[in-house]
Amino acid sequence: MRDRWREPVIVLRLGDTDVGFDVPGRRQDGTVKGKRLVRRFFWNVLRGIGTAVFAVFALANGGAPGRPFRREVRVSGPANALVLDLADRLRPVGGPWLVCSPSCLAVVDTGSTVTDPADAPPPKIVWEARQPQAPALNFPKRTLTWPDGSSFRFPLHGRPEEQHLRKYFEPPATVHWNGR
Repeated sequence: MRDRWREPVIVLRLGDTDVGFDVPGRRQDGTVKGKRLVRRFFWNVLRGIGTAVFAVFALANGGAPGRPFRREVRVSGPANALVLDLADRLRPVGGPWLVCSPSCLAVVDTGSTVTDPADAPPPKIVWEARQPQAPALNFPKRTLTWPDGSSFRFPLHGRPEEQHLRKYFEPPATVHWNGR
């Protein structure tokens, strides 16, 4: 991406892409309301049985039942929000990476992280945006915000990614594109 954009880049591995949606016309899992009703019915039955089994198991072991199928809401905005383009492309991705530069953003898929790196497919660009169409990036809040007010809070893969980000970001809003 550095060669493609001819700019310095910051690359961050994204965490769980199974995020919750708060967008009118979408269910919390991101699917469109009113479509795939039969499949949705059977999924709800299966989810109910799974939740009941989980609750019984948790109570038998002295724990609280909780909500095992609850997603953290990370995608929000109005109906037909601009964020939905990124969110829909991100759902089937196996190994997502966020690539940032001063004027561009992209999500790159490196495939499943379970496979041997020698057998991994070549990286594939899933989504790309350049200024002025690119959303605003907020490193402290880990948020991408589009002009229509829609936003995506991106989860990082773990503590190593947070430490990697600290090499490039200095509060309150200074980004060192070539590191410190």
